[in-house]
Amino acid sequence: MSVNPTPPRADQAAELEQRLVSFAAGITRLDRTLAGRHGAGPIVRSGNSVAPNCAEARSAEDRADFVHKRRSAIKELNETAGGLQIVVASDLDSPEAVRPLADECAALQRILGASRRTVRANASALAPDPGPRWPAPIDQQQATANNH
Repeated sequence: MSVNPTPPRADQAAELEQRLVSFAAGITRLDRTLAGRHGAGPIVRSGNSVAPNCAEARSAEDRADFVHKRRSAIKELNETAGGLQIVVASDLDSPEAVRPLADECAALQRILGASRRTVRANASALAPDPGPRWPAPIDQQQATANNH
C-alpha cells in the first residue's frame, strides 16, 4: 500500500497555484492579440496580480490578513472579468478566444470566494463571546435611570 506523503490540502493549494499561473499566462497571451489597444493594460495588470496576491495570502500574519489578501485577489479577478467582457463587447477579440479565460476567471472567483468565506466562518465560530458592551448603550442607561 502506497501512502501519499502530500496532504490533500497541499495538493489543492498546488493545483490552485498552477491554475492561477496558467490564468495569468492566458491573460498575457491575450495581451499579444490586443497589443496597443485601449484597455489591454488594465486587464493584464489585474489578471497577472491574482497569483501574487494569493501567494501573499499563504504567508498571511493572521486570519484577518489572509481574508484581506484573498479579497484583494477577488477584486483583481472582478476587474479582469469586467475587462474581458469589454473585449468581447468591443469586438477586440473573438468570443471564442476570450471565453476560456472568462470561464476560468469565474471559476477562480468562486474558489477564492469560498475560501475566504470558510476562513471568516471558522474565525467567527472560534471567536470568544465579547460579553456585555461597556458602556451600556444610551437607551439602556436611560431605562436604568428611569427605574431608580
